[in-house]
Amino acid sequence: MKKLYKIFGYVILIIGAISMLLPFIYMICLSFMPEKQIFSGTVTFIPNPLVCDNYKYVIKTVDIIRYFFNSMFVAIATTIGQVIISALAGYFFARFEFKYKEPLFMLILVSMMIPPQVNIIPLFYIMKQFNWLDTYWALIVPGLFGGFGVFMMRQWFKSLPEDMESSAKIDGCSMFEVFYKIALPLAVPALATLAIFTFITAWNSFMWPLIVTNSDSLRTLPVALANFKGSFREITDWGALTAYSVICCIPVIGVFLLGRKYFINDILSGGIKD
Repeated sequence: MKKLYKIFGYVILIIGAISMLLPFIYMICLSFMPEKQIFSGTVTFIPNPLVCDNYKYVIKTVDIIRYFFNSMFVAIATTIGQVIISALAGYFFARFEFKYKEPLFMLILVSMMIPPQVNIIPLFYIMKQFNWLDTYWALIVPGLFGGFGVFMMRQWFKSLPEDMESSAKIDGCSMFEVFYKIALPLAVPALATLAIFTFITAWNSFMWPLIVTNSDSLRTLPVALANFKGSFREITDWGALTAYSVICCIPVIGVFLLGRKYFINDILSGGIKD
């Protein structure tokens, strides 16, 4: 019976993997197909002939280097900032005792339950008061603070044994040295996992960059991709659009592949308590 359950589990996993990978694989195949084959009416995964005209057209007609730089700069800055702030706040909540600690942490948890769309108008007004509209500040600063990151790092630091930290304090280390030299290196899997989630969220962000930027020089890739598609009255170049989409996906896949070892280690060790 156990073997049957195991086989059934593998079948479910394979079906799920195929259902998620198939559209992405088909998008890559479409990006290398000529326009005639795309509109032939038959579904095929093999380009005939295999061409790179769609990518050449995107590079020639779109300032994709500028958009790519904007997305990369915003995503990296947001990721670094949120990882640092979440690590400090998480350690503070895990190891320090202070007045109103629990109510304050509950407020952070409640903030995770509020839909992001609810905060758009207040955030927009705040950005306007700081004269940050149509600047990198408006794209980066709101993403530096996240309840999920604080909660995740707090739970990770609470799961670490305090014996090593206590020994370091006896040896004369300050609280910051204990955090920097002991707790932070042990939290690398959690930090990498948070960095992956934050980078993907910042990279794929569409609504907020669309609202706070007007200049073409500040557009990120998702916003530029929507503009590239055009209005409903225009004929969409699906080959070029899929090529553009593939380019947008490359950094996200690269970040996950670079951090997958730490991501998997964090998932596997998440339920282990000393």
